[in-house]
Amino acid sequence: MKLRETIAAAVITLTLSPALALAQDQPWLKDRRYTEGIGIRAGDLELHPGIAAEFGYDSNFFRRAEEDSAGANDIGPVGSLRLRITPSFSLSTLSQQRLEVTPDAPPPDVEFRGGISATYDEFFPVSGTETGQERLSAQRNVGGLLDASLTILPRRPWSAILDASLGRTIASSDLGISNQSFRRIHADAGAELVWTPGGGLFDWRLGYRFLGTFFEVDEYEGLTNLQHVVRTRGRWRFLPRTALIYDASLGFVDYPNPSSQHSSHPLRAQIGINGLVTSSFGLLAMAGWGASFYTPESDTAVVHDFDSVIGQLELKWFLTPNPGTDPAAATLALSSLSAGFTRDFHDSFLGTYYERDRGYLKLTYFFGGRFLLIADGGVAAHVYPGIPAESGGLPALEAPWTDVRIDASLFGEYRIGDSLGINSTLRYGNNISSTAVAPLGAAGAGAVENYLGWQQFEAYLGVRWFM
Repeated sequence: MKLRETIAAAVITLTLSPALALAQDQPWLKDRRYTEGIGIRAGDLELHPGIAAEFGYDSNFFRRAEEDSAGANDIGPVGSLRLRITPSFSLSTLSQQRLEVTPDAPPPDVEFRGGISATYDEFFPVSGTETGQERLSAQRNVGGLLDASLTILPRRPWSAILDASLGRTIASSDLGISNQSFRRIHADAGAELVWTPGGGLFDWRLGYRFLGTFFEVDEYEGLTNLQHVVRTRGRWRFLPRTALIYDASLGFVDYPNPSSQHSSHPLRAQIGINGLVTSSFGLLAMAGWGASFYTPESDTAVVHDFDSVIGQLELKWFLTPNPGTDPAAATLALSSLSAGFTRDFHDSFLGTYYERDRGYLKLTYFFGGRFLLIADGGVAAHVYPGIPAESGGLPALEAPWTDVRIDASLFGEYRIGDSLGINSTLRYGNNISSTAVAPLGAAGAGAVENYLGWQQFEAYLGVRWFM
């Protein structure tokens, strides 16, 4: 790989886990509970077509700092009006509401669900440098997602789940130190075997998952990666409303065309409880250990590994009391307020990994079958272990550093009838950082460092038709 390609790849920071979430950042498209209406019955299937249009403002799509160390950022923040048009379609086997069966009737032999969606983005720059506006206009493109899942022998002592998805993401760098296109394809496929003996108080799952991220631009081919994950998880309900849960996974991450990235074998193991203290209050508490196990590319390479405690603590208040005994079975009609904290580690394309410690609040409120409100926000510490000088092609930042990440979003939708909704989305992000990086070999009087700090505000109004 050419040196310029190595440098370009080195200064781009993305995580492997939230890729598809970035591809589908409309809240109503992430969760089918918000997406679908009553649907159209076609024999033993339900069809759910839909289309949405949104228009609004994005203050900093590239997530760039206000200025660089030389005071001459070639791009800087670029503000633009933004148009998004999203057709979607999903189909599934008949829902429980449509089956109209007696309580003692056996469950179906299979349950299927599939969907497809596409989002066209058009940008109309209104502020920023001329170069930045030209580059932002060139980001117009189409992203999307195709997914399907099949459950064989659901709600039986032995069952199996197969699922797969293929998505295309049009997004900027996570840390905003690049102003190039980030077109990439995400492939995801998995299988899980489920054992639920007796009356369902215990269940055990064993599964395998493949995840691949393929960059379309040759300049970033060194970031293309493949993941294989073996996972086991389950729960034992030892009280009517409380269950002991466990989750363990072992991953194999490989970069087919590495520039400065390291393959790894991330290991996670957690145990905890999930329960309803009352019909209005739920508790989730998990704790365990995580380790990254990066593989040095040479005997002399210095590689930092994560090896520490991971976990999650969440308290949830159901504004509408949960009538069931399963805290994980809450439906859209059960409005809730959650507060929690998570600690985990993620692969980074700037060095090896970063540790993420995030506290969050989330409100989901559905009133009268007409008005939906989703408010979500959090503050996280992103802890980086430093980048050794022996990394090869990366900027050397020997000392560890911590960025503070603030995120907040508010989505509201008023539903006119059963198939039409008018919505609004507000979103704010801020990466508070005093750290700057420069490509290896760029030091000197003419060097321009890229600060990792940025802030972004988005506001959209939209209309959505759905069935």
